[in-house]
Amino acid sequence: MTSGLVLLVLIVLALMMSFVTVQQGTVAVITVFGKFKRIMGPGLNMRIPFIEQIFRRISYQNRSNELKFQAITQDQANVYFSAMMLFSVLNQDSETIQNVAFKFIDDRNLMLSLNRSVEGAVRAFVATKKQSEILQLRNEIILHVKEQLDIQLEGWGYHLLDLQINDITFDEEIIKSMAKVVASNNLKAAAENEGQALLITKTKVAEAEGNAIKISAEAERMAAQLRGQGVALFREEVARGMATAAKEMESANLDASYILFSMWTDAIKHFAEYGKGNTIFLDGSSNGYQKTMQQLMSTLQGFDPEKKDNKK
Repeated sequence: MTSGLVLLVLIVLALMMSFVTVQQGTVAVITVFGKFKRIMGPGLNMRIPFIEQIFRRISYQNRSNELKFQAITQDQANVYFSAMMLFSVLNQDSETIQNVAFKFIDDRNLMLSLNRSVEGAVRAFVATKKQSEILQLRNEIILHVKEQLDIQLEGWGYHLLDLQINDITFDEEIIKSMAKVVASNNLKAAAENEGQALLITKTKVAEAEGNAIKISAEAERMAAQLRGQGVALFREEVARGMATAAKEMESANLDASYILFSMWTDAIKHFAEYGKGNTIFLDGSSNGYQKTMQQLMSTLQGFDPEKKDNKK
C-alpha cells in the first residue's frame, strides 16, 4: 500500500509538472540538458517533466527606457540630451527568440549595450554639427540613430520602434550667450521696424506739406493774377471815365481841371476817413497844387475811351 501510494503521488506530481502556463505577451524558451529545444507560446503547454526546463520567459511587448547623456559639437560645445527609447522583440520566430534569449546574460547587460549604442550614434552625429545647428536637427538625429541601430539590434533580436528626444540643453554660459543673441536680434528687428515706420511717417508728412505748399502757391498765384487783372481793369475804367468826363466838359466849354480838382479833394477826404490815425503830409502851396494838377492832366493826354490800346 505504501509503495503504491508513493507511486501514485509521483505520477500526479509528474502530470502536474507536465503542464506549463505561459502568460499572454510572452514566450517560454525550453532547453534539454542546457541546449535549446523549442519555444512555448502563450496559454497551456505540456513538457516532459525533469527533462525539458524553462530557461527563460521572454516578453515581446513594447519596452521603454529613459536616457540621459552628453555629447560635444564640432565647435566644442557641450550638449545634454534627455531621451526616451521604445523598443521590442523583432518577431516571434524561433531564430529571433534564440537571439533574445542567448545573446545577453541578462536584461541589465542588454540595456547597458542598447543605451551605449544609442549614445554612440547620437555623439557621432552631433560631433559633425555646430552648436547653433543642434536645436534644428532633432528629427535628423532620431532618423540617424534609427538608421545606425536597426541592423545591429536586428542581430540581437530587437527592433527600435521610436526614439524621442525630450530635452536638449547646453552649458549655462552658452544658454546666456544664446539668449543675448536672440535679444539683440529682436532689438535689431524692432529698430528696423521702427525706422521704417518713422521713414514712412515723415515721408507722408513731407508729401502732405509739399501738396499743401503747392496748393497754397497755386491759390496765391491765381489770387495775385486776379488782383492784378482787377487793378488793371480798375485803372482802365477810371482813365476811361476821366477821359469821357473831360470831353463832356470840353464840349460844354468848361475847364477839365475842375474834374481833377474834385478827384483830388475826394482822395484827400478818403485818406482822412480811412487813414486810421496815420499821418499824411500834403503840399498845400500854390506851386504844389499846380504841380499835382499837371501830373493829373498828363494822364488824360492821348487817351481815347473808344480805343483799347491807350498810352498809360
